[in-house]
Amino acid sequence: MNRRTSRTLLMLVIAGVLSAFAALMAIYPSAALSSAVRGLSIWWDVLFPSLLPFFIISEALLGFGIVHFIGALLDPVMRPLFRVPGIGGFVVAMGYASGYPVGAKLTTRLRADRLVTREEGERLIAFTSTSDPIFLIGAVAVGFFGNAGLALILAAAHYGAGLIIGIMMRFHASASPMTPSSSAIRDFEGFLFRRAFQAMHQARRQDGRSLGTLLRDAIGSSLRLMTVVGGLVVFFSVLMEMLACIGVMHIIDSLLQSALALFHLSPSLAPAFSGGLFEVTLGAKGAGAADAAGLRSQVVAAAWILSWAGLSVHAQIASIMNECDMRYLPFLAARVLHSLLAAGAAYFLFPLLAPYTAEAAIWFPSQMWTEAYAPWETAWHSLRGGLWTLLAVCGLLFAASLLCVAWQRMRNSR
Repeated sequence: MNRRTSRTLLMLVIAGVLSAFAALMAIYPSAALSSAVRGLSIWWDVLFPSLLPFFIISEALLGFGIVHFIGALLDPVMRPLFRVPGIGGFVVAMGYASGYPVGAKLTTRLRADRLVTREEGERLIAFTSTSDPIFLIGAVAVGFFGNAGLALILAAAHYGAGLIIGIMMRFHASASPMTPSSSAIRDFEGFLFRRAFQAMHQARRQDGRSLGTLLRDAIGSSLRLMTVVGGLVVFFSVLMEMLACIGVMHIIDSLLQSALALFHLSPSLAPAFSGGLFEVTLGAKGAGAADAAGLRSQVVAAAWILSWAGLSVHAQIASIMNECDMRYLPFLAARVLHSLLAAGAAYFLFPLLAPYTAEAAIWFPSQMWTEAYAPWETAWHSLRGGLWTLLAVCGLLFAASLLCVAWQRMRNSR
């Protein structure tokens, strides 16, 4: 079968699936409408105010050259540890601070500007597509489980497994060349901050856009991306409802119950896994509601769901990656591995960290996360929490970078 025939068959299959989907919406109009409204509400009340500020800020920081400043500071640790340029450190910090799909959006922009190679971009997206701390603490630990202290276990499993994936992904396409250091970094081998400022100045001169143009472009591109994210959230909300109406979700639950029995897990977790397969929020909510499974199994399920991220997030990231030449399959493989590592880490960490959940709950007062916020209040709290996380991650990476520089100079002095 030649490529043209296979493409034709693929288009026919897609057309048939979409036609069947439209027919189901016509058969179950009330269910389709209610699920679409529910998806739109999630997008408007949660995703739009949480993600839009980070999209705009990241675009502006790229234009001002601040990302290049951070990249020069983090280059000594990012290249040997993850086999990506130092500018990828900013993507790591933003991805961990604001959650999916911000890491994919930033990586795609770096790839479009030829600041990373295709393989480096695939490595970055693989381990920077994580849940944001606000969702992990506020929605999952407090909202769904009613125990803020569980955020300690979930965060250690989820983010720790993500960093392990980053180190493992350095072997992805290991024979491919790395992006060479910028001229600013090569020419200033002395003081680290001097190199960083020179890299920022050089990037700002190359960009050349005025402040007004820069902000206009940042807002415009961010709003376009948020529209795509919203459309995919609504689509998957309707899709899951249609599958439930015709009994497909029940069949998936039955199959999952048989699979869970092989691992001696409670069948009450099946709805959580089936929901999490498609949408991370529904899956995490189902894990919190499966009391019959036991708290340890619930936490393991939640760790898997957070790290898998759901096909809705996969579709968002695939649509972003489609803007350049990066491939989806390495990301898919990383998601599968990340979810399994996080679930295993949660299983083994639970007996070790469970005694400390009461003390950890003091860090995250429940009333702080359970209050109902207007969208603009959600934006403010997400931005504040994300910026603190951004500073913390950048600080840790910078400390590691200084250690790498000191170690290299010690070796050279011998």
